[in-house]
Amino acid sequence: MTFDVITIFPEFFSSILGHGLLKRGSAGGHVSIRIHDLRDFTEDRHRTVDDRPFGGGPGMVLKPEPLFRAVESLRQATPDGSKPRLPVILLSPQGRLFRQQAAEEMARESRIVLICGRYEGVDERVATALATDEISIGDYVLAGGELAAAVVMESVTRLLPGVLGNEDSPKQDSFSEAAANENGCSAARGLLDCPHYTRPPEFRGLRVPEVLLSGDHGAIRRWRRREAVTRTWRRRPELLEQAALDREEIEVVAELRQGAARSGIEG
Repeated sequence: MTFDVITIFPEFFSSILGHGLLKRGSAGGHVSIRIHDLRDFTEDRHRTVDDRPFGGGPGMVLKPEPLFRAVESLRQATPDGSKPRLPVILLSPQGRLFRQQAAEEMARESRIVLICGRYEGVDERVATALATDEISIGDYVLAGGELAAAVVMESVTRLLPGVLGNEDSPKQDSFSEAAANENGCSAARGLLDCPHYTRPPEFRGLRVPEVLLSGDHGAIRRWRRREAVTRTWRRRPELLEQAALDREEIEVVAELRQGAARSGIEG
């Protein structure tokens, strides 16, 4: 997997690429991350990348010419003269919300270009005629797309085979589309993860649930699945509407709803 990141602040990525998962993925040859300075694709002596918006208004807008040149320089023509498909993702608040499913889709690509927006925005012709997708990492506004690019790259990189020490780890993540694994944590598509505990079994009066110490793997699996559903119900109930629940999990949801209804009556 190769990421080509187009930004006006290439130095921003120095620390991020030197630590953690992205460093491990790069060192292991699983991912290649290439940072491109947008100013290198300008043609004026001042290396101008932005201009005032037509129609007036506050802020500056990234110009289309440098961005088109940058992306076109990354597209290499095949011997027959055609240009291969190249996913070009514009990171902006107007894009579709970045979810685990999108990360899994991207992980199946061999190469992706990430355009980091900045200032008041990017010339709309970049979004309509250059980018193949537009992604937002949340309903809030950042000063630029660099942090968003880092989020996308890490979430995709951890899904690549060989990056994580345990190949089952991505399957157990919250929001994973993987089916239930032998431990039971990823009980259904779209659920939050179950709680996790480690040694010591008691810390400051807080004990690990007895079922996890029982050695009964069937009971542990059922507990984890129930906890995943319960946690999702309490924290992100909207996820249950699209989650692929089995019969046991549907029964858990029904119990939770009945309990909530009784509480409402009692209240």
